[in-house]
Amino acid sequence: MIAGEFRSRLLQAPRGVTTRPTSDRLRETLFSVLGPLVEGSRFVDLYAGSGAVGIEAISRGADFVWFAESARTAVATIRANLSALKIAGGFALEDRSVGKLLQALVDKERAAEILFLDPPYEEAAEYESTLKFIARNHAAMLADGAVIVAEHARKKPLEARYSVLERTRVLEQGDASLSFYRVSL
Repeated sequence: MIAGEFRSRLLQAPRGVTTRPTSDRLRETLFSVLGPLVEGSRFVDLYAGSGAVGIEAISRGADFVWFAESARTAVATIRANLSALKIAGGFALEDRSVGKLLQALVDKERAAEILFLDPPYEEAAEYESTLKFIARNHAAMLADGAVIVAEHARKKPLEARYSVLERTRVLEQGDASLSFYRVSL
């Protein structure tokens, strides 16, 4: 279920075990922390799965959401969820790879205020490569004061710093953690 404009609406989840949706409780925690930053923001949902996090951002007033997901079943689920909620605009879906979306943001100098990433927990290298790419290209793809949030396994903490990205907060809930980063030069 989601909150905001589309509150209490159930979303579909992709079939199979390759996608691990962000729990409703953890998503509620995430958006409680982000609070008023979401309204009017440009939001990026990387490794989007069902699209629940990005859809919640839309529901809470984000101006635009970019989704990145390459698993065919998950892409179909995101499209079905957007359609079921009659969300026809204010988003873009990159269905080839996270890297393609990140590069497009850099090339077009699209500055996001909030960037959320939730790769499969077992793919630890995805966290490092994604966060390092964001750090290298922050000037072209992040607005001043942008927040980067990574959901990860609690037992597999992320680094406190990835170049210019400095962790400012960690929230733990069950088996999951949310690590919050900001650019610190």
